[in-house]
Amino acid sequence: MSDIEIRDDRAAGRLEAVAAGEVVGHIEYFVLDAPERALVPVHTIVEPAHEGKGIAGSLARELYGIARRECITVAPLCPYVVKWAERHPDEAPAADPELLRAAKEWLVAHPELF
Repeated sequence: MSDIEIRDDRAAGRLEAVAAGEVVGHIEYFVLDAPERALVPVHTIVEPAHEGKGIAGSLARELYGIARRECITVAPLCPYVVKWAERHPDEAPAADPELLRAAKEWLVAHPELF
């Protein structure tokens, strides 16, 4: 994994894993502002040729790292990130159910974005 760079394209709502100048995986997310500020991952995608190399887990770990550094919460809607968080509770604090509900409502109101 040392040859993978992870970069946050906040404007595009993508956390990208890059190898040799090529995006090999990404998490699509949005930033929720209310009831509190949160990062909301919606999809995790790893290119088939790069599956099984820990890229998705590295992306999830970095997403939680970004949230921790920004003192905000992650409200995961992406099934992969939900499962990753369950396996890593020390790195991925559970989101408040009200925050998850608000994130789901935002996503339903903006289906064209994902």
